[in-house]
Amino acid sequence: MAFSKKDLAGLRSLSCSELMAKALEVKLAHRGLKISLCSIINAKSGKCSEDCRFCSQSAHYKTDTPVYPLKSEKEIVEAAATAQEDGASRFSLVTSGRGLGADDLKRVAGIVESIRSRVDIAVCGSLGILSVDSLRLLKDAGMSRYHHNLETSREFFPQVVSTHTFDDRIATIRAAQQAGMDVCAGGIIGLGETEDDRVSMALSLVECDVRSVPLNILMPLTGTPMENNAPLSLQNILRTIALYRLILPGAALRLAAGRESALGDFLSTAFMAGADGMMIGGYLTQKGRNPEMDRKFVRQIQELWTG
Repeated sequence: MAFSKKDLAGLRSLSCSELMAKALEVKLAHRGLKISLCSIINAKSGKCSEDCRFCSQSAHYKTDTPVYPLKSEKEIVEAAATAQEDGASRFSLVTSGRGLGADDLKRVAGIVESIRSRVDIAVCGSLGILSVDSLRLLKDAGMSRYHHNLETSREFFPQVVSTHTFDDRIATIRAAQQAGMDVCAGGIIGLGETEDDRVSMALSLVECDVRSVPLNILMPLTGTPMENNAPLSLQNILRTIALYRLILPGAALRLAAGRESALGDFLSTAFMAGADGMMIGGYLTQKGRNPEMDRKFVRQIQELWTG
């Protein structure tokens, strides 16, 4: 579904409640009642060469984030099993750094094979900038989806990262698709961007034919350049979710980092605005809430939709 500038202007002129009503209608028509859950593991942490201004794992900033090499196969497979028990249908290995070296790439491929042989869960990866050949190796090992966020709009990107470009991000998404993988890509709101930037990122995701879109809400982390960013208002968050649902009607729209702290008691409202998935169990360097609370929440929101 393509939107003209006039269509987008019309949507953005609506009140938050009007946008949410339209978004929920579109969500139920295109995505149904299902809420998908996914989980991640911080498989390799810290000392990242990139200077993403929101990230505590960057070597450019002084933070208390743990630093460790790639975790063992045993630890990662056990984490995948726990994620499956917690209700996640997908489990992603996330590593810090610009991209994986050859040795770590081979190790990750072996770990993916082990997960797929032992745990009933789909495997994803968020491993930085990789070539088509590297991504094919992971695809052949059993990785079905690659995660690589755009983070923000093309226009605002230079204010967030200087060590690589927006086009580098696009190229990695294209490489994963060329390797035969599905792609999960979204970004973070609350970096200092405008609604224009949020809409621009959504349109870039449409151009990339992305079918799974995680929306993170900035958690300002001590030691990063964005540690003092002001929190977004609830209205801004809900408007963004609703606009993304309307611009990307068929995509899985997942709430990720920051949902607990930013939404609080209004988590259910985000699902009434068009969200239909969420990450459970934690967000790399930050803890999430108890997965049992999220499973209970899913049951309650589905009962609300069907009652």
